[in-house]
Amino acid sequence: MVIKNHNYHMAKFVISAPDIRHLPKDTGIEVAFAGRSNAGKSSALNALTQQKGLARTSKTPGRTQLINLFEVEEGIRLVDLPGYGYAEVPEEMKRKWQHALGEYLQKRECIKGLVVLMDIRHPLKDLDMQMIQWSVTMEVPVLVLLTKADKLASGARKKQLIDVRQALAPLGGDIEIEYFSALKKIGIDKLRIKLDSWYSTPV
Repeated sequence: MVIKNHNYHMAKFVISAPDIRHLPKDTGIEVAFAGRSNAGKSSALNALTQQKGLARTSKTPGRTQLINLFEVEEGIRLVDLPGYGYAEVPEEMKRKWQHALGEYLQKRECIKGLVVLMDIRHPLKDLDMQMIQWSVTMEVPVLVLLTKADKLASGARKKQLIDVRQALAPLGGDIEIEYFSALKKIGIDKLRIKLDSWYSTPV
């Protein structure tokens, strides 16, 4: 398999959709980013693409209520899924997000990889585990990014990485775990390499 390096800084916003019926045709290759509402998903996408305002960041977690699509080049897309698990959101809205999220993951054929972001200080909450278990069941490879890694000293960071790897090992599946900091640019190269390999998968 020939792995092509993609220019993520060329990514352009395509659409914000409330559900999969409003998305473009289910062709090409998509890699989705998922995580709790305060995991730093938008910051990671902005750091990857070197565009400060591509994915909206907000001081109020839970603002990503739609499926946001960005095109890197024709047929190569990044997907920002609705954030999950934020308590201060009305129950009905939470149900809508969860439905849109579940529907995308179960029915969208062109998803080739899932990036699950978790705050390194509070990893592996119930919804994180559900997301990873679903991916293993559906044979979708996963990259877990332990975000905000700059908040921990080097030793504590390594310990969390080892603990998360051990916790996820029994699930089997294609799961890779790395730490990440959008602020300090830690782990961005590893994220790019993983995305390039997924985007090089034959469709």
